Amino acid sequence: MSKVAIVTGGSSGIGRATSEALAKAGYKVVLSGRRQTELDNSEQLCLEAQPTKAPENILTVAGDVSNQEAVVALFKAAVDKFGRVDVVFNNAGIGAPDVAIEDLPVVTFDAVMAVNVRAAFLITQEAVRQFKVQQPQGGRLINNGSISAHVPRMNSAPYTMSKHAITGLTKCTQLDGRAFNIACSQIDIGNATTALGDTSAPKAQPSGHDLVEASFPVSDVADAVVYMSGLPLTTNVATMTIMATTMPSYIGRG
Repeated sequence: MSKVAIVTGGSSGIGRATSEALAKAGYKVVLSGRRQTELDNSEQLCLEAQPTKAPENILTVAGDVSNQEAVVALFKAAVDKFGRVDVVFNNAGIGAPDVAIEDLPVVTFDAVMAVNVRAAFLITQEAVRQFKVQQPQGGRLINNGSISAHVPRMNSAPYTMSKHAITGLTKCTQLDGRAFNIACSQIDIGNATTALGDTSAPKAQPSGHDLVEASFPVSDVADAVVYMSGLPLTTNVATMTIMATTMPSYIGRG
């Protein structure tokens, strides 16, 4: 029987690429995002990628995952259609403008925390509820962290803080899920080419100069998530860092 995967932030970028890769690997895919038109585009890509070309194996659910009612509705729709959930890619996230910390509006900080932290918690909470009650019990949750959880960029306090929070959420879920056959992983991504992670423009370096940094295709992230998803629940990639090999300021001094 095909496994069922929920992907948040599935309307673009990493979420879209991962949804497509999961569909190609034979998963039934539930796409979540705020923009129905973009979800429809992702759905079409998934349909074209999957071996069976079966539209009944793809479901889109538009909504704001920082809203608890929307998260509950997402999981209900997935279970109503497919009967269970096996994998959740907790991927939805946003960044903040590259401005000095003293100039950042609090409303912008709150928006980042709502999507990157509150939504991730709500998705985890509902995933754990479903994993515990379904038979066979258990499932896999994969959190989208960031290299910023280890090494921040300049002027990135809200985003970096949010990704540190994801690391804490991952570790707690790994511990709390053990007794219920729940595996939790985190993938920390550095310089994948997406709309959110635009690597074409020079970026300020701690040394004071600007640099166009090395990047890598988002499809490599998608393939990594498919690999993690396919492991038996007795095996877990606790954390994975995937990055451009020559990305500066992470391994060694940049």
